[in-house]
Amino acid sequence: MQLLGRLEIKSKEKIIEFLNQQETGRVSSIDKDGFPQIIPMNFVYANDAIYMHSHPKGEKLENISKNSKVGFEVDQSLEFLPSYFTSPTDASQADTLYISVVIKGKASLVSDPKEKTMALNDLMKKYQPEGGYEKLTHDMKVVEEVAIIKVVPVTMRGKYKIGQHWDKKTRLEIAKKILERNSSTAQNTIKMMGVTKTKDGLQVSEERNW
Repeated sequence: MQLLGRLEIKSKEKIIEFLNQQETGRVSSIDKDGFPQIIPMNFVYANDAIYMHSHPKGEKLENISKNSKVGFEVDQSLEFLPSYFTSPTDASQADTLYISVVIKGKASLVSDPKEKTMALNDLMKKYQPEGGYEKLTHDMKVVEEVAIIKVVPVTMRGKYKIGQHWDKKTRLEIAKKILERNSSTAQNTIKMMGVTKTKDGLQVSEERNW
């Protein structure tokens, strides 16, 4: 239980920051047969809610109209840690560094044109920050033609494992092995771990306050 507490993201601001850095979230609704349906979606977190745009017809919209309770999940896998990092033979020692957010909430379809416009503009701002498009207004026809799903969180929990549960010696040892393995994510991972390279070698540069 003590470790689980250390893996929890305690800052709501950090959770929101992480959400809006990710491209894909997964929304889970309950279908007519009682099974969960999980769909990957583009999304934005704004005004204390998740917003997603959708075709105006489809199974997920039918599910939401019958049962507003949904799940929403976003995760980022930072680095796979091979078992041989800590044991020469025990495969169970393999691990993964990650960040994730899980939301339980109430979903609805947005009908107010101004709220739909806000959501669509915020989605464009997130996914196309360089611009190159006309900002939408609530009287444009395109606003009528798309559906906007809104999920208001009832609970929102974040977890992260980036080495914060290790002492400094272990963190440096693992960071060295990550760099030696030389995955495409290695440099970013050790940065997330609060480890930097200096002329004298690796050092723990900061404690991440999540």
